[in-house]
Amino acid sequence: MMSVPRTTHKEAGPKVANFFIITVSTSRYNAKINNQPYTDESGDVAESMLKEAGQRVVGRDLIKDDLVMIRSLVDSLLLRDDVDVIVLTGGTGLAKSDVTIEAVRPLFEKELEGFGELFRYLSYPKIGTGTIMTRATAGISRGKLIVALPGSPDGVKTGLEIVLQELPHILYIIRS
Repeated sequence: MMSVPRTTHKEAGPKVANFFIITVSTSRYNAKINNQPYTDESGDVAESMLKEAGQRVVGRDLIKDDLVMIRSLVDSLLLRDDVDVIVLTGGTGLAKSDVTIEAVRPLFEKELEGFGELFRYLSYPKIGTGTIMTRATAGISRGKLIVALPGSPDGVKTGLEIVLQELPHILYIIRS
């Protein structure tokens, strides 16, 4: 059997996808629920980049660093027909409270190990050996792409640049 060239899959894949952005930050979450001022620069960067790339942002949420809360929200989004990609920003580091990876990894049917490897490779010139402390990852579940990025705006930018380049190809493959 002959394999189909990668470019054929990329060309056949959807050019526009529906994204849901989740910012994971206990301090911002607490400010939000207490009606105090807060910023979500990383979520703003994600939304802006996606819209500039012609993608649809169908929702955003801000939640705390809580494994059950994160997993529950992602699991509910996996059931929605209007969500193709779930982007999480924050909670991918080494602090005890950083549980985003532990929350989403069990939901993966397949993990895209190369995503994290490429993310760290591209981050190295900017932050040096500190790049080993990010556990950024991506995976597939129920025909959707889940991407867990660091909470820094630059980390979001780096991760989404990777995702946007391969998005049509990924969605084509996982929907075939």
